[in-house]
Amino acid sequence: MSTLALPAPRERRAMRRGTARVVRGAAGVLLLLAAWQISVPLVGLSSYFYPAPSDVVASFADLLRKGILPVYFVDSMERYFAGLAAGALLGVALGVLIGLNRTVAAALSPLLKFLFAIVEVAWIPIFVVWFGYGWKTIILALIYVVFFPVLYNTLLGVRTAPQILVNALRSLGATQLQVLRYAILPSALPGIITGLRVGAGFAFRGLVFAEIIAAKTGIGYLIFEGTQTQQTARTIVGMIVMGLTWLAIDLCYLRPFERATIQRWGLTLDAEQRG
Repeated sequence: MSTLALPAPRERRAMRRGTARVVRGAAGVLLLLAAWQISVPLVGLSSYFYPAPSDVVASFADLLRKGILPVYFVDSMERYFAGLAAGALLGVALGVLIGLNRTVAAALSPLLKFLFAIVEVAWIPIFVVWFGYGWKTIILALIYVVFFPVLYNTLLGVRTAPQILVNALRSLGATQLQVLRYAILPSALPGIITGLRVGAGFAFRGLVFAEIIAAKTGIGYLIFEGTQTQQTARTIVGMIVMGLTWLAIDLCYLRPFERATIQRWGLTLDAEQRG
């Protein structure tokens, strides 16, 4: 007769810690909401200047009922992931090419440092002049902001590849492509993932700026439109949606992916292995 397997002690401890973190986090949020709601009549300002949590909830329900929020959210996510994917691919490709050739690195380094110092917000008006309002301008802004963190972390990973392993493969007759596949890319992968996570966070900032300037839909546009039409509760709804979306992406996908990648390639050891 089969018996129900119980979680291992280590897994039970991890589950308890995770549950405790969720409870503490929820308690903190509820306490903040309660203090916010209580402070509204004490402050005595209009909902335009200081909306109550109940105003934000009502605005959220109104945006859902009218179908505005789902459409804006989908538009923002399409732009976000398209820009993130394109920026990451370009960053990885150029990072590997520069990392493998010190002459190219020396030639491009000043230009890349110069471009990195110019934030994406400064480029958006130029992109509007060149490409107009809409998809192209927003995607280019996101590519720009994702590209540099991925590039520099990829470059660092390529340059720190174990030279002993590289030399061993070459002595065994491995081609440059095989050295890249079996030695350099595995070494650079943790750095690439770290750069992707950093770039993904920057991309959220870039998305809001780009949609404020160059879009007529999206969560960033919702934030801007709320202030323009004196519907501050809508602005707060947009801010909350952006924050919760980033938390979900980071906690559910990027952090586990980064942790698994680093452990897979031996840069950190599991707790059981260390013990």
